[in-house]
Amino acid sequence: MTSVSFFSSGGPGAPALGQDLEGVGLTVAGPLALKTMVQDVIRAAPDVVVCYDIHPGDALFAVTATLQHTAPRPVVLFTGDPDAEKIERAAEAGVHAYVVNGYAPARLRSVIHVAQARFRREQSLREELSEVRDRFTERKLVDRAKGILMRVRNVPEEEAFKVLRSAAMQSKQRIGQVAQQVIDATRYADAVNRAGQLRMLSQRMVKLYAQGCAGVAAEEAAALLRDSVERVEANLAVLGRTLSKPTFGDLLDGVLAPWTALKSALHGRPQAARLGDVDVLAERLLHQAEALTRNLETAGFTAALRVINVSGRQRMLCQRIAKAAILSTLPGAGPNAEAEARRAEAEFEQGLAFLAATPLSTAEIQAVRAAALAAWAGFRRAAAAPVDANEVAALSEALLARFGELTALYEQGIQSLMA
Repeated sequence: MTSVSFFSSGGPGAPALGQDLEGVGLTVAGPLALKTMVQDVIRAAPDVVVCYDIHPGDALFAVTATLQHTAPRPVVLFTGDPDAEKIERAAEAGVHAYVVNGYAPARLRSVIHVAQARFRREQSLREELSEVRDRFTERKLVDRAKGILMRVRNVPEEEAFKVLRSAAMQSKQRIGQVAQQVIDATRYADAVNRAGQLRMLSQRMVKLYAQGCAGVAAEEAAALLRDSVERVEANLAVLGRTLSKPTFGDLLDGVLAPWTALKSALHGRPQAARLGDVDVLAERLLHQAEALTRNLETAGFTAALRVINVSGRQRMLCQRIAKAAILSTLPGAGPNAEAEARRAEAEFEQGLAFLAATPLSTAEIQAVRAAALAAWAGFRRAAAAPVDANEVAALSEALLARFGELTALYEQGIQSLMA
C-alpha cells in the first residue's frame, strides 16, 4: 500500500489533507513541516510527498529541490497559482504533478498515480543518461590508457587495447577501471619523478654555483645553472596543474617558499661570500621537496612508486656528493663538507642495493643500471681526496644522466606493469 507524507501551508479553504488521504485508502506516514521536511522525509521514508500551498514560493521549491537530490521520490503539489513561471520552477525543483485549482479527495489517487508514473519515467531517463555518460567517460579513459601503453610499450592501438582487455578479464574488472589504474599510475609516477627532480636540482644548483665561485668550468656551469632554474620552474608548473590542491597544496606551497628565496639568491654572478646562504636555502628546498615526494609516493597506493623515488633520489645524492667535494676545495671549507659527502655516499650505496633487488627489471633497465654503476665507480674515485674539481663536475653530470635514464625507465615500467 502506498505511504504518503503531506505538507499543508494552511490558510482559508485549506483541505484536511491527512484525513482525505486516509479516506481514499492511502497510508499516511505523517504531516511535514517546511523547515524539517527533508529530515522528516528521510526518517519516515514515504512513497510519495503531497503538498498543498495556495501560493508556493522559493522556500518550498528549495526544499523539494533538495529532496530531489537527497531523497528522490514523487512530489505532488496542489495550488491555486497558475503562473507559468511557477510551473516551470516547480518542474525544475522536482515536482512531478503541479495541480492548479484541481484539488478534490476523489482525484487524490489518480493524481498520485500520475506523479509516480512520471517519477519512474524520470528515474529511468536519469539512469539511461548516467549509463551513457559512464560509457562515454569509460571510452575517454580507455583512449587515454591506450595512448600511454602505445607510447610505453611501443605497440599499435589494437595491441594496446588487447592488453587492457586482457588485464580487465584477469582482474575481473571493467576495462574502464583498468584504464583508470593505468592513468593514475602514470600521473603519480610522473609526479614522483618531477618532485624528485626538485630534490636533485636543489643540490645541483649549489654545486654549479660553487663551480662558478671556484672557476671550475665556469661558463658551462652558468649555462647549466640557468637550465636548472628553468627546470625547477617547469616542474613546479606541471605539479601545480596536475596535483590536487586540497591534498598537496600545502606541500607545494612549502616548496615554493624556499624556492622563491633561492631563486633570488642565485641571481647575478656567483660570489663566495653568498655561497653559504645559497646552500642553506637549497637545504630548505631539499627538505620540502623530500616531503612532497614522500607523500606522493604513499598516495599512489603502489609499492612500485618506491622504485621511482629511490632511483630519483640517487640523482640528488650524486649531486650532493659533488657539491660537498667542490665545496671542500674552496677556502674556509670545514669538516662538514667531508662528513656530508660520506653520509651521502652511504645512502647512495643503500639505494644501489635496493635497486639491484627490485623485481621491476628489463634488459634495458639492467643495461642502464650497469652503466650507472660504472659511472658511479669513476665518480667516487674523483670525489675522494685529493679532489679534482673539474673531473668531479664532469663525472657528476654523467652520473646524473645515467640515473635520469634509469628513473625514466622505471617510470615507464610502472605504467606498463599496471596493465
